[in-house]
Amino acid sequence: MFCKDEEHIELWNRQTKEPLLPSLPSQRTFDYVLVADKVDDEMDQKSQRQKAFVEQLEKKNITVTKIVHDDKVFFGLRAPREMFEDYQYLLKVSDSCNWCGDVRGAVTQATRIRIVHFILHQTFINTGENLKELLMKDVFETMFCLHERKTQKQLTKKWARWSALFKGQPVSDIKYYFGEKVALYYLWLGWYTKLLVPAAVLGVVVFLYGLAFFNTSPLIKEVCQSNITMCPRCDKRCPPWQLSDTCLYAKVSHLFDNEGTVAFAMFMAIWATLFLELWKRHRARYVSKWKVYDWCEEEEELIMEIVSDPFCKPKQFRHSYLRSTVVLILVTLMLMLIIGLAHALVVFRVVAAPLMSECQWEFLRDHANPVAVMFGAVLHYLTIQIMTRVNRWVSLKLCHIEKLNSFAATERSFTVKMFTFQFFTLFSSLFYVAFFLGRINGSPGNYVRIAGFRLEECHPSGCLTDLFIQMAVIMLLKQTLNNIFEFIVPWLKNCLSRNTAKKLERKCGYCYRKACRDEQGRVEPCDICKLRDWLRNYHLANTDAFSLFNEFLEMVIQFSFTTIFVAAFPLAPFLALINNIFEIRLDAIKMVRLERRLIPRKTNDIGVWTKVLEAIGVLAVIANGLVIGVTSDFIPRLVYRYRYSPCATGAAHTHCMQGYINDTLSTAFMNLTEPDRVITQCSYRDYRNEDYTLTSQFWLVLAVRFAFVILFEHVVVVCKFIAAWFVPNNPIQVKNNRLHDKLARLKEEFRQMKRSMSTDV
Repeated sequence: MFCKDEEHIELWNRQTKEPLLPSLPSQRTFDYVLVADKVDDEMDQKSQRQKAFVEQLEKKNITVTKIVHDDKVFFGLRAPREMFEDYQYLLKVSDSCNWCGDVRGAVTQATRIRIVHFILHQTFINTGENLKELLMKDVFETMFCLHERKTQKQLTKKWARWSALFKGQPVSDIKYYFGEKVALYYLWLGWYTKLLVPAAVLGVVVFLYGLAFFNTSPLIKEVCQSNITMCPRCDKRCPPWQLSDTCLYAKVSHLFDNEGTVAFAMFMAIWATLFLELWKRHRARYVSKWKVYDWCEEEEELIMEIVSDPFCKPKQFRHSYLRSTVVLILVTLMLMLIIGLAHALVVFRVVAAPLMSECQWEFLRDHANPVAVMFGAVLHYLTIQIMTRVNRWVSLKLCHIEKLNSFAATERSFTVKMFTFQFFTLFSSLFYVAFFLGRINGSPGNYVRIAGFRLEECHPSGCLTDLFIQMAVIMLLKQTLNNIFEFIVPWLKNCLSRNTAKKLERKCGYCYRKACRDEQGRVEPCDICKLRDWLRNYHLANTDAFSLFNEFLEMVIQFSFTTIFVAAFPLAPFLALINNIFEIRLDAIKMVRLERRLIPRKTNDIGVWTKVLEAIGVLAVIANGLVIGVTSDFIPRLVYRYRYSPCATGAAHTHCMQGYINDTLSTAFMNLTEPDRVITQCSYRDYRNEDYTLTSQFWLVLAVRFAFVILFEHVVVVCKFIAAWFVPNNPIQVKNNRLHDKLARLKEEFRQMKRSMSTDV
């Protein structure tokens, strides 16, 4: 019979009528595997440090199995049962974890891995180096925990395959295998995706509303049928252009800048609040069911420190005003650098548009501004990819300067810094397009310039289309390309793993009964069988503490795109929904089949990400109010309709918005001779008199803009508070279940106390 994996061992047990797999994990499951390069010289420093670290592990009663394969040395680690009994006892007597799931029943393999992982990083050799430093100095090449083949196949069948695309997620099974932290990520992602459905449907309705009046809008007709000559876009070689040349641009603008946008922006601001409140209720049901409602990460770290070293000393809380000041200064400098890069992108757009206007290619010459916007968005995406790596390195260094006393505190600090840097990297350019583009460029004879070039101007149909193009390009590129690269790299490594496993399978051949039994007669695979399983995991894509963080960051950034500037891009929730449907299975396939097993971590919440999402919800209200009030043409159209339009002046049989485009244009005087005509005046977008002073209409529109922003934000904020108050964080069932659990625990403690007293008597 074969001894290559669990199925063959189970078959052997059935044939010999002996106990099945439940007795096997404690005998053959390894908690961890260390890998190092083979060193022939035993006196080499690497070899000496390897031996010293293994000796320290053996002093903690961890069994080490060494197997040499080619130029690699594998160390299989198995912790003693007593270590986990100590953990369960300390968990039971702790303040906040005394009714947690791990207190009762057998210790799962996920719990074993979590404890051993902590102990490995708390083990030091005589030079004072721990495993992290030994990995950095190439004493050990890598470390990983093993996938459980049977459970892995079950998860693949239920969840981690494309054919299960529209099936529910087995969250409890994910929790059992990967721990609560990963399970809560998928629980949150599934809930986010489910609640995106109404937002996506309404966003599509708003888009179709704009499409329905595509051919009948007087604003589009006014642009497309216009004979107005517009002023040159640059000072040199840029000729005047006809407003009718931008007919397509005007049509696209109307799709995303119409009356339905305002209602949709208000809906999304309230939706963000309802999503968070309903998520808290959804989370409470599961963490109560998993018995981790009162879980405390800092306290668990203390428990594992005692398990690792009974004579350990607590890490004292420290606070240094000097360190905090240094961190604050460095964060400020980093944000200034990121904003500086956004300014560089602005300069690129300012320089690229006039240069393209001089291009010999007719398409680039006629569509210089939109092409410059798209090139700027692509360049912005490339900047994001580079700065993501820089931001991570800087965030880690800043956390190292802070010297926090626990891993949980360090993780929270890193999350806040990394998200802040990423947010400014992604959104600084968008904020310029939304709130500054076309508003600080000056007027004829007094243009604002950068590097000798005039700043960009908005299209007569509004600036919202520029923001839409920027968002669409970045969002589509980021989601599509990132998902492709995330899947391709682990898939290639998995192909290598399969080839290596097949070679070892042929080498192993048939195992004899004697070779598959240890001295006590228990089933034990041969070295080649162990090595085959280890190599299968070794060749998978590496995972670390950032693996889950990266997934969370990607989804929270997407949440920001979906809510903050949704007024400019109503289709953002729909694109996010489509992406997330595939993202869930893509992440599942990666974690279960293509990557090494993540370290199972226990928690009862998504941590500081909840605060980040709440901050995004508040920012979404402010940003959408400003986008509608300042960026879009909603307010100028409103003022024109009720103050300056034909309807307001009493004209009959005329559409109320007739003449709006012409009303938003001012006249500049020039003297330009072309082959077929002489141009003495041109038009530009602004509310100015012939002497370039601002008109009274400009101040009226500005006043209404500010009034709308204040009214919009106050109304939406009140609605958010009402929604948050109306939806309680914890369902009544969860509160009652916790009440019964606490009562049962107190009764049990009371009975034990009575029995102890009667025994003493």
